[in-house]
Amino acid sequence: MKKTIILFILILLTTALLTGCIPGDGRITPDDPAGFFWGVWHGWIAPLSLVLSIFKEPYQIYEPINSGFGYDFGFYIAILGGFGSFSTVRKKKKKD
Repeated sequence: MKKTIILFILILLTTALLTGCIPGDGRITPDDPAGFFWGVWHGWIAPLSLVLSIFKEPYQIYEPINSGFGYDFGFYIAILGGFGSFSTVRKKKKKD
């Protein structure tokens, strides 16, 4: 069971690394700002973005060129949903 969880996490991280789309990479322009779905994506990869932003200057956790409420809503939904799902993976201890 532990091996499958570790494999699943490695596949997800590899996919995130290969697809890119880190906030602040220059793909978003003022003419086409980041919207709801970009907010969801950036929320899901926020931990990875945090690590990359430490080592690479232009990368950020949050896209500054965004559509406003829609981007914010998607970002926070993904952050809360992503970190909340970690609690469902943990096993509950048996009380004797």
